Amino acid sequence: MKNKYMFGGIIIVVFLGLMIYLFTQTNVQYENDFAKVMKSGKTVKATGTWLRDRSYELDKTNKIFSFYIKDINGNVMKVIYHGAMPNNFESSTSIVVTGKYSNGVFQATDILTKCPSKYQEQTVQKAGS
Repeated sequence: MKNKYMFGGIIIVVFLGLMIYLFTQTNVQYENDFAKVMKSGKTVKATGTWLRDRSYELDKTNKIFSFYIKDINGNVMKVIYHGAMPNNFESSTSIVVTGKYSNGVFQATDILTKCPSKYQEQTVQKAGS
C-alpha cells in the first residue's frame, strides 16, 4: 500500500518539475527596444515597423526573406527569415518577429504582421458640404 503512495508521489514530483522546466523555456518576452534585443541572446518577440526605403530582399531559390525594421527609439535591425514572405507584409503597419539576435542580424523563426484595420473609424464627408 505504501509503495503505491510513494510511486504516485514520485510521478507528481517529476510531472511538476517537468512543467516548471517547460514553462521557463517557453517564456518569450516582447521587446520594442532593439538595444535590449541585441544584448539579450535569448529568443524574443521584437516589435517594430518595416523600413520601406530600404525595401526587402527575397531569395526564392533558398527561401530566404530579409528586411530592416525600426523600433520606437529609431534603432534599425536587419531581419533574416528562412521562409516565404507573408502575404500582407507590404501593407503592414507593424511587425512582430520571433527569434534571436546573432552575428549582427536578427534570425527570425516567425513573422507576424499587423495591417490597418478595415474597422478603423474613417472620416466620411457628405456629398453636398
